[in-house]
Amino acid sequence: MSNLENKNTDTEGINGSQLKDSGFSNLKYLVVGIFFGIVFVKAEIISWFRIQEMFHLQSFFMYGVIGSAVVVGLISVQLIKKFNIKTLQGEKIEIQPKTFNKGQIYGGLMFGFGWAITGACPGPLFAQIGTGVTVIVVTLVSAIFGTWVYGLIKDKLPH
Repeated sequence: MSNLENKNTDTEGINGSQLKDSGFSNLKYLVVGIFFGIVFVKAEIISWFRIQEMFHLQSFFMYGVIGSAVVVGLISVQLIKKFNIKTLQGEKIEIQPKTFNKGQIYGGLMFGFGWAITGACPGPLFAQIGTGVTVIVVTLVSAIFGTWVYGLIKDKLPH
């Protein structure tokens, strides 16, 4: 049995959680997703023009949003580690150490080029589609296809 198969047993959920969520309990993720979609739209984070301003170095707005998210993430992880914070279900949160490899450089460049060309980051794709920018469906399908292709060839890529 491979290492991946060992981590995903019938009694173990995603990210090592021992608890299983029912379909109905997953409704909370839909509610949070809708909330974030509304915030992204109102804050213009999903705006193609804002993204183009960022990549043309014409505006600090998106860098401020991304930088704020990084700071909040760093503080959150440090608080989780320092105070041994548990999930709402009482499970210990384990943050696995990450190792750097050169494939992350190539992947980051491909991600950045795709983001600059399409004006769409994978996070707010659904919010963009929800606002009526239906051409983003092409980007969504391409992202899904790219993820599928990566899954097929990941063993041959530099890791």
